[in-house]
Amino acid sequence: MAAVLASRPAVASHLSAGYVSGLLRYRPETIQVTAPTSRRSKREFRVHAAALQAAEITEVDGIPVTSLARTYLDLAAMLSEPSLQRVLERAEELRIFDLGPVEELLARAGGHPGAGKLRRALAIYRDDPTFTRSGLEKRFLALVRQAGLPLPAMNYVVAGFELDAYWERERFVVELDVYETHGTHAAFERDRLREDDLLLAGIEMIRVTGPRLKREPQEVMRRVSAHLERRRREFA
Repeated sequence: MAAVLASRPAVASHLSAGYVSGLLRYRPETIQVTAPTSRRSKREFRVHAAALQAAEITEVDGIPVTSLARTYLDLAAMLSEPSLQRVLERAEELRIFDLGPVEELLARAGGHPGAGKLRRALAIYRDDPTFTRSGLEKRFLALVRQAGLPLPAMNYVVAGFELDAYWERERFVVELDVYETHGTHAAFERDRLREDDLLLAGIEMIRVTGPRLKREPQEVMRRVSAHLERRRREFA
């Protein structure tokens, strides 16, 4: 609050906003604030210059601070992609993540240095019609064919379980995950028990999500190929 008042009109921002909002677990070494015009930073804190709109400002515990959407955007310019993803995950855990305001901010973000990274990080939160189970299965099979791998049996029942993609010779499964089918605690528990039961039956499984298959299809196929080759050696 002292840094905000010393730079008024200003708000806590960047790492400081992330900490105040609960997105970051550790207090940053240097306090960061954003003011409408450029001014000299002091030893105790750093001042960023940006003309924030009303929707980009909120208050936490009486301290003026950038909105969550603006905080994500500013942090995206400073953090690695894995660290940014953890920030978004933390917001989801706290039940404060809302995609709408972030999309609205990105639409007017212009050349903000964090915009591209934030858009990529948001890919797993956006609705995508290709992430239906049937669409995902078709896309997966097409990639398997392109990679020259043997085709799996789809929706094949083994040990009482229906498996998305199953290679019988290698006793290997790829489970194609759609978020909506794993959104409850009961589903989470069933999935873990299912994996354990399959492992006891000598069947290995990996999971591939729709966003990952879209984002890095060649890497997914490389890994599937490596797993199949490993399993062949084990059964040789």
